[in-house]
Amino acid sequence: MKLITKKLSYILLMLFIISIVSFLAIHAAPNSFFGAGELNPNMTKEALSQLKAIYGLDKSLLEQYLDWVFNMAHLNFGISFVSGADVSSDILKRVPVTLSMNITALFFVFAIALYLGIQSALHYEKKEDHIIRQIALLSFSLPSFYLALLFIIFFALKLHWFPIAGLHSMEAKTGFANLLDMSWHLTLPVLVMVFTGIGSMIIYVRSLTLEILKSDYYYFARSRGVSQQKLFRRYILPNLLPPIVTLLGLSLPGLIGGSVILESIFGIEGMGQLFFMSALSRDYPVIMGILMITAFLTLAGNILADLILLRLNPYMKRT
Repeated sequence: MKLITKKLSYILLMLFIISIVSFLAIHAAPNSFFGAGELNPNMTKEALSQLKAIYGLDKSLLEQYLDWVFNMAHLNFGISFVSGADVSSDILKRVPVTLSMNITALFFVFAIALYLGIQSALHYEKKEDHIIRQIALLSFSLPSFYLALLFIIFFALKLHWFPIAGLHSMEAKTGFANLLDMSWHLTLPVLVMVFTGIGSMIIYVRSLTLEILKSDYYYFARSRGVSQQKLFRRYILPNLLPPIVTLLGLSLPGLIGGSVILESIFGIEGMGQLFFMSALSRDYPVIMGILMITAFLTLAGNILADLILLRLNPYMKRT
């Protein structure tokens, strides 16, 4: 209970710091949502002042921030400048899509990189090792937006295996058929996220595995005639999991940030696409709401990684 209290306090402190930095950075950016209205000769100063008063932009920055924090504490992120809809409801509609993409990609990145990294280390300087390292290098070198375009051209336009964009087919579907349809539409973006995310993980797992293979306890176990299967289960995997779980927790911001580009390219109605469109229109309430929810999900993921580490290694100091 004490550990959970400390972790929750840490999340609240970090969210407070992130909120200040994000709020000041967004309001320091040039132009504003009302910039176009100010250039419109048909828009009177009285009308602009009335609009700013409606959204609370006529107050000082400190008053705006305090009002926003108070509303955020009640899970109220305000009203969108563009659509006039409630920001909280707009974001909550899109969170499941973004989370499902990122969690699925994270699972496959973990599974594939763990397998390939271990195989690369076990076949050190052999053909398998060189092939796997080339795959990791290719993953490093390909930007996600470029790979997404290649996948669209090859798998969607040439082979017609997957749809080009969107989240649903034209035909209305319900139940399990709708879930399958969504999975079909999300396959290409998830593949892009997985391929661009496994490179660093493969190299990291390979390096850790090589260190284990060179350790004294591993040599001693081999000298006692322990089978390869037991070596993997008792010596390699238990020593690999803690640092890999830590790295997965740190990689969450990159995956969530990468979905901004991919959701825009594939036309997926997730938080990434909403953030991109809101940034173009300077829709402050939506931008701040997405930033804070993304920050919370990232911090929660890191806390979850810490709790998993405690489960894997009960001798860790519980701080």
